[in-house]
Amino acid sequence: MIVNSEPFLPYPPFVDIEGVINIRSVGGYTTSTGRVLKPNAIYRSGDISSITDRGKEQFSELGVDVVFDFRAENEIKNYDSATPTLEGVQMIRAPAGIQNAFDPASIALRLKNWATDELQAFLTTYEEILDTATEAFRTVFVHLRDHPDQPCLVHCTAGKDRTGMFITLFLMVLNVEDRYIVDEYALTTVGLAPSMPQLTGKLQKMPVFRDNWEGLLNMGSSKPETMVVTLQLIREKYNGAEGYLKTRLNLDEKDIEKIRENYLI
Repeated sequence: MIVNSEPFLPYPPFVDIEGVINIRSVGGYTTSTGRVLKPNAIYRSGDISSITDRGKEQFSELGVDVVFDFRAENEIKNYDSATPTLEGVQMIRAPAGIQNAFDPASIALRLKNWATDELQAFLTTYEEILDTATEAFRTVFVHLRDHPDQPCLVHCTAGKDRTGMFITLFLMVLNVEDRYIVDEYALTTVGLAPSMPQLTGKLQKMPVFRDNWEGLLNMGSSKPETMVVTLQLIREKYNGAEGYLKTRLNLDEKDIEKIRENYLI
């Protein structure tokens, strides 16, 4: 068993992988029909590029076969965070989200929005992610449909927004109760806490973040109320997660039922 070295990161769901932030299993949640999401079949995290040799040994204990990377190419380049090699693990690039979201001008504008109206800024960002990440999200859902015997990890840079939107859709389509989806989202505040001093120290060196510090702090949050309104957005605009998978990802009822069969016990 992997034991977390951070006393304030509860295990489960968090696991201790040296060099990887905000990594945890998504499982054990109860659905509205009384079924339970299988544990240790899907994991989520932030950037894994700084994983250490010890971290690689720890990661191998998870039994993860496939890693899906939602980061953009320019994001990887700008943050000098190339995808590592993990023995026996297939790495799949699946860029998700908003085009040009990581150029300085775009970052500055978004940070100002987060400083003035945090909740609306999240809703705008999450709607954009849902509208533009369809190819990436379809790639992972097809894997979940076809390869339930291959545990996977999905990640972006912080493991919060793009990863969070995918996991939200996944939990919704399994009919996991809203209270658990909200709790799962809010866990990222806990998951990022140990790495915040390092992250903020790094970002303070970049003028676009240093000049918009209040917006950055708000952007880094994962408050329950944000997920509450996000669930409402998904239901109102996309007719729920099922509607999203059918109309945006071109999956059908049989695909959805197969995913449920694969991951619910």
